[in-house]
Amino acid sequence: MLNKNDYPLLGNVQKPADLKDLSTDQLVELAAELRTYLVNSVAETGGHLGASLGTVELTIALHHVFNTPHDRIVWDVGHQTYPHKILTGRRDQMNTMRKHGGLAGFPKRSESEYDTFGVGHSSTSISAALGMALAAELKGEERNAIAVIGDGAMTAGMAFEALNNAGDQKANLIVILNDNDMSISPNVGALNKYLTRILSSRTYSGAREGSKKLLRHFPPVMEFAKRTEEHMKGMVVPATMFEELGFQYFGPVDGHDLPNLVKVLNNLTNIQGPILLHAVTQKGKGYKFAEEDALALHAVTPFDPATGKKKSGEAKKSSGPTYTEVFGNWLCDVAAKDERVVGITPAMREGSGLVEFEKQFPDRYFDVGIAEQHSVTLAAGLACEDMKPVVAIYSTFMQRAYDQIVHDVAVQNLDVLFAVDRAGLVGPDGPTHAGSYDISYLRCLPNMAVLAPANENECRQMLHTGLQHKGPVAVRYPRGTGPGVAVEQELTTLPWGKAEIVNAGGGIALLAFGSMVETATIIGKKLGATVVNMRFVVPLDEAMIKEIADSHDHLITIEENTIAGGAGSAINECIHKLNLRSRVLNIGLPNSYDEHGERDELLAQCGLDQEGIEQKIASFLDTGEISAVTEKITATQ
Repeated sequence: MLNKNDYPLLGNVQKPADLKDLSTDQLVELAAELRTYLVNSVAETGGHLGASLGTVELTIALHHVFNTPHDRIVWDVGHQTYPHKILTGRRDQMNTMRKHGGLAGFPKRSESEYDTFGVGHSSTSISAALGMALAAELKGEERNAIAVIGDGAMTAGMAFEALNNAGDQKANLIVILNDNDMSISPNVGALNKYLTRILSSRTYSGAREGSKKLLRHFPPVMEFAKRTEEHMKGMVVPATMFEELGFQYFGPVDGHDLPNLVKVLNNLTNIQGPILLHAVTQKGKGYKFAEEDALALHAVTPFDPATGKKKSGEAKKSSGPTYTEVFGNWLCDVAAKDERVVGITPAMREGSGLVEFEKQFPDRYFDVGIAEQHSVTLAAGLACEDMKPVVAIYSTFMQRAYDQIVHDVAVQNLDVLFAVDRAGLVGPDGPTHAGSYDISYLRCLPNMAVLAPANENECRQMLHTGLQHKGPVAVRYPRGTGPGVAVEQELTTLPWGKAEIVNAGGGIALLAFGSMVETATIIGKKLGATVVNMRFVVPLDEAMIKEIADSHDHLITIEENTIAGGAGSAINECIHKLNLRSRVLNIGLPNSYDEHGERDELLAQCGLDQEGIEQKIASFLDTGEISAVTEKITATQ
């Protein structure tokens, strides 16, 4: 709980309405308190720190000027929304951030009426806010719709699609471009503050509109005036691309100058039509360790606020490399041998393990920004020219490029390798980031192969196998470390479409995919059951399935993907196709959106931990207890 003696202003803010009566000086003091509280809070829970520190003043100004939640504020991505959560009644719950049963790490409609739109992936805010603005117009309601979007999110085509449509609709929409990837330019000074305030004032706006009406009758003079205005503005503000899209552009303003932000936002409320305010902020503002290394403190685990260093925690499950590191090392190795290999990432260099690849092969490294669709079609174009493109992408982000995967890669049967990271449950980021569906949405595509490694070394060999294959291949692997199998430097091409028996038994057979093989092996040995590492979802090893079905009474499929349309469904289809009579149980992720929490907690919640799987097996065989399953299997052997 917050100590009001340490936070005299923040301690009295329970909701945004409490900001209305604060003076400008008090708002500045509140910003300092909020920033301190934010650092101390995230130090305990971990989370997205850098971006949130950069939006402290902007968040205060927005809630001070606008009447939220009646006025709609739509945040993009959500990395920068911790100050928003603190000021909207969730301050004392910040210690539960990203924990099971606690606050979500992103805006969530069911969590608060102030979270007007749920987010997780970037570049959706302008579209959503435009929809809200148009709805208000259709219903005859007076309300503001404000989208807050970062410069990184503006690299996505969806943002420009929304800008183009908003300019055409002439809706009353305010877009705030939170530009935190550059230092504050010389334009952001006293003169520019004055000009921006003048450009956003009711007097200037009225004079400009009145002049347009008057000069419309004198086209040559009108054109001269328009060019003169654009020339003068071009001397003190960036290019007027946004105005060409139909927006009235204001800025850039210093996003940390709270008094000026309040004045400018107040002025903007009096202007009709689509508006873009360009605010320049600094990631990690006000916390020196985050200012010095914004990337390192963008998303953090619990840390010591005095040093910025993360706290020592529990030892890793494995001392070996993570799957992401296995991929990164493999890519460097094959690129050194084959000049056709290129690496592509949609703005996830660090997360996807491409830092070293960029250093070693800068000419063959392509970071396309937050543009997943483009990353896939770029790879398709490279493949058309006999290059070997590898797209490093998270499972959840791959969803955004599905049309391109279908039409630009699979239909043309191009040699594109997808290294699908974060497949399965990922933990604290919640359902928007879970890789729960890639097997389901990939295995239905003709020409697409889908592979799932059971351990670190198999991941390396599968990536190599996929690179040699003619046609598109997706290798899906989970976040973090695996069972700790040593990675062999030698690259071996695995038998295409062949599964592997890892434990011979009888009675029942566990057909496991990827991350579930380790747990299935433990259970199988305990029960005396057969365990198969299926390896390939597509192409499925039908010969192995027939062999196992003919010699076992029960088949149990286990996967870390949704059951609906997943790998188990593929086995069901195979059994039906071959007219086999085996009794089958499919175990996987339920057809629901699971909440955030640690991965082990979520696996247990979904019944995908050892205990949960054993209980499902016991229930399936009508034995009640797993010990009875063992006796039943032993009796049949």
